Amino acid sequence: MNPMATEVDPKLLEILVCPLTKGPLEYDRAKQELVSKKAGLAYPVRDGIPIMLADEARKLDA
Repeated sequence: MNPMATEVDPKLLEILVCPLTKGPLEYDRAKQELVSKKAGLAYPVRDGIPIMLADEARKLDA
């Protein structure tokens, strides 16, 4: 798999916010997740597409 093929568009990253808190997200390239520290959730990125659904998000370890 080509890692560049699954890269998230940087312009998209600039405008995305957490759907629950409306706060900023941090992109974790290694885990392919968008992390909302305020909500304590990590939203998955699949094939370069952020899945911004709370039901799909992983809870961050305390």
